[in-house]
Amino acid sequence: MDESTSHATGNPAARRDALRELALLFLRLGTVAMGGPAAHIAMMEDEVVRRRRWMTHERFLDMLGICNLIPGPNSTEMAIHIGQLRAGFAGLIVAGACFILPAAAIVLAIAWMYVRYGTMPQAIGLLYGIKPVIIAVVLQALWGLGRTAIKSRLLAAIAIVSLAASLFNVNDMIVLLGGGIVMLAIRAFEDRAALAAIPTVATRASGMKGPALAAAAIAVPFSLTTLFLFFLKVGAVLFGSGYVLLAFIRTDLVDRLRWLTEAQLLDAVAVGQVTPGPVFTTATFIGYLLGGFRGAVVATLGIFLPSFFFVSISGPLIPHLRRSPLAGAFLDGVNVGAWALMAAVTLFLARAAIIDVTTMILAIASAFVLIRYRVNSAWLVLGGGLIGLLMTIWR
Repeated sequence: MDESTSHATGNPAARRDALRELALLFLRLGTVAMGGPAAHIAMMEDEVVRRRRWMTHERFLDMLGICNLIPGPNSTEMAIHIGQLRAGFAGLIVAGACFILPAAAIVLAIAWMYVRYGTMPQAIGLLYGIKPVIIAVVLQALWGLGRTAIKSRLLAAIAIVSLAASLFNVNDMIVLLGGGIVMLAIRAFEDRAALAAIPTVATRASGMKGPALAAAAIAVPFSLTTLFLFFLKVGAVLFGSGYVLLAFIRTDLVDRLRWLTEAQLLDAVAVGQVTPGPVFTTATFIGYLLGGFRGAVVATLGIFLPSFFFVSISGPLIPHLRRSPLAGAFLDGVNVGAWALMAAVTLFLARAAIIDVTTMILAIASAFVLIRYRVNSAWLVLGGGLIGLLMTIWR
């Protein structure tokens, strides 16, 4: 895998081909990948591990573990990681930008309609059919990643405890770091000589938090600079799901600065949920409401820029982490914790997605087609949306 990567980055023709492949793949995913980070990651795993064989399950899981340990939107950071592995720094930029831009453009169009007409475009039928398909896509990814991540009885026990903790709403970082720390302690006890091999990843990855937070804590009157710094702060310090974004926006933009109303905030979050691509494009919607097109661009850049920075410094560390016995054990524990978080999110999503006999049939049929025939998940998502629209019209 590393040899193919170095060939792509060293040979100009191969590098151009790799960049074109990345652009086409992530433009498509950014246009059709709905269902939140878990679904996006499942689709990426299907494309880059199963279909294109750009990397192994183990490497994909290592990337996912790192993404869960740094701030920012996990699915976007996975896209950036994949681009970096495939085509170096240029690949990092191309994959990330192509995943973000289609979603941001769709949200921008909805924001324009919202401001012009004062109403939200309705997509109830579309979502009715898409949601159960998304559950099937995520379950397929969970099965494949679980077989790779849970490779011992100890890791299986950690997975069960982590899943239970996640279901009881234990903080995501505690779930992630808990498994890693347990594995690290056991490995250190088994081989105390490995203590010297612990990398200083945490100090490198957290260097931006303080300056970004301090830089963002300025201004009350509205300005594009203030808007950019606010979303830069959010992108630099926000861990967890897109729902955590709601708390940040409510505290600062609704309560403290009073730039938004509660109703506008809820509409913005709804748009982020019902559109494809990263949920963090909620920032694009808010930026347009507050500052028009320039506000949308500024807010989008602010919330996503930290992800490019964190991935660029953490991506090259992954192979070194695996060569360190202690760091490898820690990453194994983190991977199991990430799997447990993904499983818990899937359970919560399933309760909202599978609401009647039709959605249950859609979920089961989609899972069967995915596993039996390995159909591209993007087509299933589009098909589910079409069925949902037809069901709405029929009713």
